[in-house]
Amino acid sequence: MDKRDFTQVLRDEAATLQAGQRFSRYLPTGFTVFLHGDLGAGKTTFIRGVLQGLGYQGKVKSPTYTLVEPYELPDVTLYHFDLYRLIDEEEWEEAGFRDYFNASSICMIEWPEKAQSLLPSADIEVHLLHQPDGREIQFQANTAVAKQVIQQFEQDD
Repeated sequence: MDKRDFTQVLRDEAATLQAGQRFSRYLPTGFTVFLHGDLGAGKTTFIRGVLQGLGYQGKVKSPTYTLVEPYELPDVTLYHFDLYRLIDEEEWEEAGFRDYFNASSICMIEWPEKAQSLLPSADIEVHLLHQPDGREIQFQANTAVAKQVIQQFEQDD
């Protein structure tokens, strides 16, 4: 699907965090979310907002060197992947990342194009784009449930 289902302008970092917090209200377990955008577009900031919305209060860092950072929450484990430095498919297989994608977790992946052939399909794709007045966030639903998530998110605006 090439069409974006919902687009919103985010004026600053606080608006990006708030968008992540709102998004977390509707995000079911078992979901895979791809995040697209240039360096500094706000992908990690958005995920930080999602984690805050889910009740996480600690520091959220980009797992650029570790490739994944797990966040154990009372109701779900959220895996934050940053595949910017993924070197090859063997690295992925040896780490056992495939097991992280299950019905009781949420996987949010920055730079999914680095491992496209290894990843399950995304339920939702989030695109963050630099704009003169901040950044733009676009949501693309790839499943029926994802469409409902985006509709709820849009109505909450």
